[in-house]
Amino acid sequence: MKIILIIIGSVLISLVILSIVGSLLFNWKVTSEVKELFKQKRTGKAEIVTEQDLEGLPEPVQKWLKQANIVGREKTFAVRLRQKGLIRTTEKQPWMLAQAEQYFTVDRPGFVWKVRVKVNLFLFLVGRDKYFEGKGNMLIKLLAFINVVNARGKEIDQGTMLRYLGEIVWFPSAALSDYIEWQAIDDYSARATMTYGGITAQTVFSFDESGDVVGFSCKRYMTRNRRYSLEDYSAKLEAHKTFEGIRIPAKGEVGWKLESGDFTYYKLEITDLGYNQPAVF
Repeated sequence: MKIILIIIGSVLISLVILSIVGSLLFNWKVTSEVKELFKQKRTGKAEIVTEQDLEGLPEPVQKWLKQANIVGREKTFAVRLRQKGLIRTTEKQPWMLAQAEQYFTVDRPGFVWKVRVKVNLFLFLVGRDKYFEGKGNMLIKLLAFINVVNARGKEIDQGTMLRYLGEIVWFPSAALSDYIEWQAIDDYSARATMTYGGITAQTVFSFDESGDVVGFSCKRYMTRNRRYSLEDYSAKLEAHKTFEGIRIPAKGEVGWKLESGDFTYYKLEITDLGYNQPAVF
């Protein structure tokens, strides 16, 4: 019995050491990727958004950007933010606590998202989603050292582009980027088409009567049973707040609309956001 306890203790100590080393290496990797993201040279000088910049956009998009208070402010070229939330991977799985930070560039679109998920008292996951130079990569590790997911390919590229496009709601002046085209649908919605790195993706944004953005939807690849299928993906956005003078939705939830029913997998809240601060938290 004593030998068994010693073995169990040794295994637990080894796991703790491995998870500590794994966390250090993972954080170093993500920090390096964020620095690489921010190393990209800007394609132009800092500019102030004017009323003329909004001309030609669909009416609901113009109303949104004015409501977001971007006119008269510097166009965003870099973003960093923190999130807290709840996440799960299947409909029947209990919600898990998540803490995340994310970094964006606009002139050359890209992002790095890092998350730590508490599975239970003893287990945790770390994850990193990346969109860089038109390519995507999703990495998930159990205890920070056991690979669970390391996904690449055209479906991931499309998914990370759509994620970037949807998340411009947090830095609205990116809607003026030359790689995004807008088409009116009605008084409360507009379609955005993003073309970059040889890939094109579309998202429909929804707005309320005041002009606040309240959601978006698109067709996005979902992984099920190690296979990809193109499914309806959507986000609900609410609790609009002002960060550094810009009005954005501070809370949201995202998920899939499947034949079997709706599946929300992430509920989030923005807790900190900074514009044009190209540095790691």
